Amino acid sequence: MPRKGLLAVVGSSVAIFWPGSLIFGFPGVMGPYWRELFGVGRGPIGNILFFVLAAVGIFMFLVGRWQEKVGPKGMMTIGAVICGLDLLLLVLAKALYVLYLWAFLMGVASCFIYIPALTVVQRWFPSRRGLVSGIVNMVFGLSAAIMSPIFAWMLRSLGYAAMNLLLAFLALAVGVIASRLVEVPEGVVLPRGVPTRMRSLTLKESLRTRSFWFLWTTWALQGAAGIAMVTLSTAFGISRGFSMAGAVLILTAFNMTNGLSRLLAGYLSDIVGRNSTMSATFFAAAAAYFLMPHVASLPFSAVLAAVIGFAFGTLFAVSAPLVSDCFGLEHFGVIFGLIFTAYGFVSGAIGPSLSGYILDATGGNFTLVLSYLGLFSTASGLLIRFVTPPEELSPPR
Repeated sequence: MPRKGLLAVVGSSVAIFWPGSLIFGFPGVMGPYWRELFGVGRGPIGNILFFVLAAVGIFMFLVGRWQEKVGPKGMMTIGAVICGLDLLLLVLAKALYVLYLWAFLMGVASCFIYIPALTVVQRWFPSRRGLVSGIVNMVFGLSAAIMSPIFAWMLRSLGYAAMNLLLAFLALAVGVIASRLVEVPEGVVLPRGVPTRMRSLTLKESLRTRSFWFLWTTWALQGAAGIAMVTLSTAFGISRGFSMAGAVLILTAFNMTNGLSRLLAGYLSDIVGRNSTMSATFFAAAAAYFLMPHVASLPFSAVLAAVIGFAFGTLFAVSAPLVSDCFGLEHFGVIFGLIFTAYGFVSGAIGPSLSGYILDATGGNFTLVLSYLGLFSTASGLLIRFVTPPEELSPPR
């Protein structure tokens, strides 16, 4: 394996660690504190992830274009700087809109790191695209499982302001150093025996395929079903009478498999196929959502959250190589960025935001919320079966 390629995988993985932990873990841990601080219900706190995803919807596509001019290393460095400095806003936050601004900028930071990272590692290892994409995605998701208990401990031990100052320094320093390890390969040749594509589709050509729109819709629905658990997990645990530590355990279980599944699912998709891997995990998440309202024990709740997290991680890990399977690698960043608009503009609204407002309006009716999220996962399991390469890009048989 090329040394620079391995360094690119390591640098990309470390660079995405802090955005992942701050998006997937921080709102869940800090949600009860922020509700008390700003005197609001679950709905306004659920909007935090709406603003994260709105930024993703806008900037994933733009970053896909900009990286062709600036280069992955420069884009990832910018993302690390935004991530670190953004945390300083929380120290000054006296109104809810500042919290929303923090969330939006954190979404921007993740875009500047995520798209370049996936682009670079797939170019270094084109015959193991599922595996290397899975490694980067694993760190993106698993970071929150690692940091959620630490965030809770830091809040108790250091206090709100000191915690955010320390996190700002760590995110900035680690992110900038890691991004400097990332180099773009000048030319990569597929190993003998690995099928090649005739050509890559342009963005305009991709938009004319049914596969693009089936994948776009899958991201809207399964993205909503997954990201909603970031804020719902602790709220669900507290509604069941569990302690805050118990509620955070449910979030940790979700984030643990959200991270670990990205490596496992990415690797499996190289062997058994992208569509089969994604469909099976989406149907499993649907079953978990339908069961969850009827569960009273903490261990079983954590297991079901873990199943949902596994499907969410699979969505991230396997979608990237599926996009390059269907449309090629030449315009991967732009096409994948446009698919992310579904996650950014739709998932946040119909997932964490809508579920929070429904809970407020119904006095905490989790059965209604978890059931409709289960329907989203069911539909996603069906839709992903129709995402296939156009005939002219299919590998020789």
